[in-house]
Parts: sequence; structure tokens; C-alpha cells
Amino acid sequence: MTKITRWIVPACLTLGLAVAAGPQAAAQDETYNLRFNHVLSPKHPFHAGFEKWAERVEERTDGGLQMTIYHSSQLGVEEDIIEQMRQGANIGQNTDAARMGNYVEEISVVNGPYFVETLEDAYALADSPSMQKWQQTLADDYGLKVVCFDWVQGFRHFFTNKPVRKPEDLDGLRIRTPPAPIWQQSIDALGAEATAMNFGDVYSGLQQRAIDGAELVYPNITAANLNEVLDYANETGHILLINFQVVSADWFNGLPDSYQTALVEECRAAGQETSEVLQTASQEAKAELKEAGMTIVEDVDKDAFRKAGEAAYEALGVVDAKNKVQAEISD
Repeated sequence: MTKITRWIVPACLTLGLAVAAGPQAAAQDETYNLRFNHVLSPKHPFHAGFEKWAERVEERTDGGLQMTIYHSSQLGVEEDIIEQMRQGANIGQNTDAARMGNYVEEISVVNGPYFVETLEDAYALADSPSMQKWQQTLADDYGLKVVCFDWVQGFRHFFTNKPVRKPEDLDGLRIRTPPAPIWQQSIDALGAEATAMNFGDVYSGLQQRAIDGAELVYPNITAANLNEVLDYANETGHILLINFQVVSADWFNGLPDSYQTALVEECRAAGQETSEVLQTASQEAKAELKEAGMTIVEDVDKDAFRKAGEAAYEALGVVDAKNKVQAEISD
């Protein structure tokens, strides 16, 4: 009996400790994997930033949460990835508020004309009660968890084959936009004719004159050699492009709490660091394009463009949402 007692007591204690620790302790013995997809090239600063995010998460979770980064849409197009996330797949996507606005319309204001104009205001969006509420709706009703949106690519400008200084100069020009309502309404409001097209088709679209220009950030132009088919960079700065890092809400909710925290906090840290890098990259790309012969139009009537851009919010019925968030981040 003494020998049996000596074996049973420690075993019972071990079992008791495991039960007391609960499912979180058991879950942290499991290894989780996230496949993260983006459309940009491996040379883009965002790719290095995503790699840094992955390294920090793996280190912080002692290898319990591992991320693999896929560039150049290696896992598929955004719309397909988003649907996979909604089904609970362990996959993530670098996307934007416009696409999230297809599910929760108010979120789309983040990609509206002149919504925010500084990095500080972009980062402050995370503390907006309205943004937090809309993100919760996105997760609860549509299965999409926004990990963070501190990844700012920079200001989008109009790139054309004629100078643009005021909204009237865009009249009749077919300008490529991503396929989402806020993008198209914004470009229409600013004076052009919005034409939805995948980024990879822009070069050939310009060659074939299916479009007359595009609105992008400077590094996109150099990365895709679009200066070969575009002559003017018109510095409207009409959208400060804020990227959203999104995963499956079901998959995220299945992570241990500490892993969830690590994923979010390291996303924000890496995003803000990368956003600063992009500021420098934009200036370098601008200088490179100027040296290559592109004409930089800096004397743009931004007040006229800001006024014109208000029509986009009105057309989508999100004026109140826009004003509410702007008031919250300015307090």
C-alpha cells in the first residue's frame, strides 16, 4: 500500500495542476501557424516589415505562433483570401478599409479623400470608439478580425500623361482604382472617371489606352516601372493609404490570450516602424522618377480637391461616420 500511495499522490497532484491550469495552458503547448499574404513585391518595405512582425511574434511566443509571409499574391487574390478567412482558415491578408467597407460600410471612410493627413492621426484611429465598434461588428458578423492598421504606405497621387492642378483637369480621364465603392466614389468625386482594375494590369492597361492614368503612391510607380507609360506625377495627396492586417476571427479567437496580445502588439510596432521607412522610400522614389524624366506637379490646388472630395462621403452616406471619427481622434 505504501508503494501504491507513493505513486498515486504525485500523479493526482500533477493531474490537479493540469486541470487548474485550464485549457489556456494546454493550448499553449500547441503550435499555431499563420500564412500571411500580400500583393506587393519582395523588395517592397512592407515585405521586410511583415517578416519582422513574424520574427517578433515567433520569438515572443517561444515558437508557439509561427507566421509565413507570402509576397506577390502567392496565395491568391485578396477577394479569395478574404473568403477563406471568413471560413476560418489560418490565413491573413494585407488589405485596406475600402475592402473591409464592403462588409461594414462605415469602415470605408478611412480610405476616403483627405480623411487623415498625418501618421499621428492614422495611428490614433486605433483608439477611436467608433472604429473599435465597427471592427467588432466585422469580427462578429463577418468573421474578419482586424489585427491592426498601423501600416501606412503614404500619400496617393494622380499619375497621368497630362498635368493636373485642379479637379477640372481630371475631366474625361479614366483613372485606375481598386474595385471597391469608396475608391470609385472618391475618384469620381475628385473629377476623374474611376475604372476598376487589378494593379498587375495597370501597365498593359496604360499601353492599350484602356485607362489614362492611375492613383498610387510613389514606390508603386518605380516598382512596376509605370514611369515608362506615365509622364506626370500630380501631388494631390488625396488619400493617405492606411493598410489593414486581417485574419480569420474564428482562428484568432482560438489562440491563447497571450498569443493574441503578441500578434496585435507586434503588428502595431512593426507597422509604425515600417510606415516611417515608407516616408523615406516615397521621397527616394520621387527623386528617382524625377531623374528619369517624370514631371512632378507640386502646385496643386489641394483646397479645391478637398472640397470636391466631400461628395464621395455624401454619395456613400457616410458623412456622419467620417465626422464622428475625425472628432474622436482630434480630442
